[in-house]
Amino acid sequence: MKRLFHLYILLPFLFLLSGCGKSFLDLAPISNANQSNFYQTIEDFDLAVNSAYATLYTCYGPTSAISYFAEQLSDNATLYNVAGIQSDRWAFKDYNLKPSNTEIYRFWQESYKALFNINIVLDKISTAALNEEYKTQVMAQMRFIRALYYFNMVQMWGDIPLVTKPISVEESYATLRSPQAEVYAFVLEDLEYAAANLPEPAAITAVGKASKYAALTLLGKVFLTLNQKDKAAANLLQVYGKYSLMPRYEALWGANVKNTAESIFEIQYQGGSPNLPFSRYWREFAPTENFVLTLYGGGMNQVTDDLYAEFEEGDPRREQTVSLGYTNKEGTFIPIKFQNKWVDKEAPAPSGEELSNNNFMVLRYADVLLMLTEATDDPRYLNEVRARVNLPSYGSDGYPADYNSLALAIEHERRVEFALEFHRFFDLKRTNRAVTVVSKTKPIKNENQTVFPIPQIVIQQNPAITQNPAYQGL
Repeated sequence: MKRLFHLYILLPFLFLLSGCGKSFLDLAPISNANQSNFYQTIEDFDLAVNSAYATLYTCYGPTSAISYFAEQLSDNATLYNVAGIQSDRWAFKDYNLKPSNTEIYRFWQESYKALFNINIVLDKISTAALNEEYKTQVMAQMRFIRALYYFNMVQMWGDIPLVTKPISVEESYATLRSPQAEVYAFVLEDLEYAAANLPEPAAITAVGKASKYAALTLLGKVFLTLNQKDKAAANLLQVYGKYSLMPRYEALWGANVKNTAESIFEIQYQGGSPNLPFSRYWREFAPTENFVLTLYGGGMNQVTDDLYAEFEEGDPRREQTVSLGYTNKEGTFIPIKFQNKWVDKEAPAPSGEELSNNNFMVLRYADVLLMLTEATDDPRYLNEVRARVNLPSYGSDGYPADYNSLALAIEHERRVEFALEFHRFFDLKRTNRAVTVVSKTKPIKNENQTVFPIPQIVIQQNPAITQNPAYQGL
């Protein structure tokens, strides 16, 4: 192996997911499958599609690139004691990242391994002797996930190698960083195909699979990021009214709360067994100081005082989002703020790790509403979100004076509505507010630090790969 791309080119299918049942939850190792004889039947492709969906467990996990980027780089989250290499993890909150950071390299590897799983399915389905309707559905599902990953990656790294099919070792050396505009164009092409071909939710029989409205929602977010607000609104309005807010914010959360009327795209977990994809958010987001809440908290994404202070008095989202501390075994209260959204205190832990059951929502209806206000400058969508928690509407006498423009109102509402759900730094980048806002609480210096470094080992293996400006010479 001479470079990262070689790694995912050569990856075997170590695990595929069972195609039985109504979800992609049950892992089924396939030890005798290979590329020459596996991709033949609908059953084969169902397994491969589920394997591609399973990459969500890594790419949206509690210690994923998206978690670090969206929360640790923002003013929402911090770290104290944390599992793993402390210095490499603290570097995110301290804005002291270097190309040699082991977490950055892990993120890069995980991203391109996930894309390999998707690209191999797309490559094989194109020539498979199967009915065209089935092939179109497979391609639409895979192109949705691929677009989601590339959309996140281009925001996290800027220019990135755009790999759209399985490639040879020789081809990998010529696959350099593509300009962001080219990556975004590719993301839009994938999402437009997905939106045109994915079914509506009522027609989906496999829980957790993407729908037409998931693609339209993501399209809206991409167009907002590109500051094409008219196109963003056109896509988001097709989703408007197709879902509904849960009557109470608290009803969105709980170990057994899954796929509510508000959920547009949700990652499915099944706790209780080490042989199933159990959820790790509860453990990883608990403080490491405790051995009461969890057997061993990971210490990730501990809540900042700044985030806690953002909530208005009487906003039920504050209590649902933030725990103020815990009482240890000696009866002493430990005042440390941590998340209260992914809690599963009853999760079994037969081998020392909680086998939690909490799902994770990637896209939900409140996001559509707040993006619609951002795209249209119409506060009525934002006020629907505030009405759910019984807070004064934007434009009314009781609305907080601190948010005296619609842009600030949207920024505030998104922060408290989606706290710790992997949105914050993406939102601040989209509105060109990342440096202005985050510099109040963390040592970010300039826009160059709003992307990750390219891993040092990638550049060592292929010097034609360039480094991002903030990390050159480090």
